[in-house]
Amino acid sequence: MTSRRQFVTSLGVAAMGSALPLGRFANALAASSAISVLTDEISQDFGHACEVASREFGLGYVELRAMHGKNIMNWDANDIAEARKVLDRFKLRVSEMASPVFKTDWPGAPKSPYSPKKPEFGADFTYQQQDELLERAIDLAKTFNTPNIRIFDFWRLDDQKPYRKAIDDRIRDAAVKAGKKGVTLTLENELACNTATGAEAARLLNAVREHALMLNWDPGNATARGEKAYPDGYAKLPKDRIGHVHCKDVVEKPGGGTDWAAMGTGVVDWVGQFRALKKDGYTGPLSLETHWHGAATPEESTRQSMRGMKELLRKAESVGSL
Repeated sequence: MTSRRQFVTSLGVAAMGSALPLGRFANALAASSAISVLTDEISQDFGHACEVASREFGLGYVELRAMHGKNIMNWDANDIAEARKVLDRFKLRVSEMASPVFKTDWPGAPKSPYSPKKPEFGADFTYQQQDELLERAIDLAKTFNTPNIRIFDFWRLDDQKPYRKAIDDRIRDAAVKAGKKGVTLTLENELACNTATGAEAARLLNAVREHALMLNWDPGNATARGEKAYPDGYAKLPKDRIGHVHCKDVVEKPGGGTDWAAMGTGVVDWVGQFRALKKDGYTGPLSLETHWHGAATPEESTRQSMRGMKELLRKAESVGSL
C-alpha cells in the first residue's frame, strides 16, 4: 500500500500533460499536485478513457467511479483485472476511489427530496449495504494502490438537527475502520447531501477529528449550493484536512439556480482557489469532474474542460508570486 507521503512526493510536473508547455509550471501548484480526471466523464469505455487521459491529456492519474455502465462497487474479478491491465498499459495511477459510500437516505428520517428516482453512476445501494460497501471500497483501494476513498454524508435533509450527531457518529466509525486498514476517507461536499458547503464541511471536520477523515473539497458543489466557495467557504476550512480536490465550474441561470460549465467559463474563482491551495501547502490531487455536457460528447466536454483547467493553473501561477 502506498503511504500518503509516498503518494504526495511522487507527484510531479509531468502530470500537467503535453497539451500546454511546462514553462514556469515548475513553480506552479501543478508542480506538486497530481492532475487527475474521472474516467467515466470521458467515456464508459475504460480503455479509451485511459488512453485519452494519458496520451492526450498527458496525465499520470485517474479517478475511478464506473466503467461499461457498472459502478466500481459492482466490478467483478474480470472487471478489476481489465482495469488494472489498462492502467498498467497507460502507466496510470489512481488518485481516488470515487465510491458512493453513504450516498443514501438516512434511516428513520423523512425521505430526502434529493434522493434520486434512479441510480446515479450505476450506484443503487441501501443503507443496510453501507458496511459491506465500505469494506468493498477499502479492498478496492488496496487493490488499486490508492490511499483515498471518497464518501458522502447521506442525502440532504430539510432539517438535519435531529439526526446530525448520529450521522457524525456513523462517519466517525467509518473513519476509524478505514484508518485501521491504512486508507483515508475523503468526504465530498455534495450539493445534494447534508455536507454541501465549505461552512458545513468545516463543522463536520471539527466534529469528526479522526485522522483518517479528510475532505474532498469541491468548490463547484459549494457554489451550486449558494456559497461563494472561494474565498468564503474555503476560508472556513482546516487546510490540513483537505485530502483531495474536485474541479468543475458553475454558471448562474438567469431565472435563478445554476448549471455546470466548462472550467474557466463559470463563476468559481479557480485562479484564486488554485493560488490559495498552493500558498496553504496543498499537495494532493486535483481531479477534473467535468459534469458539464455542453459539447457534442462527454469526451469533448471533458477535453474542453481539461483545457480550461490547465489554462486556469497557468493563470494562477502567473499572477503574483507563488
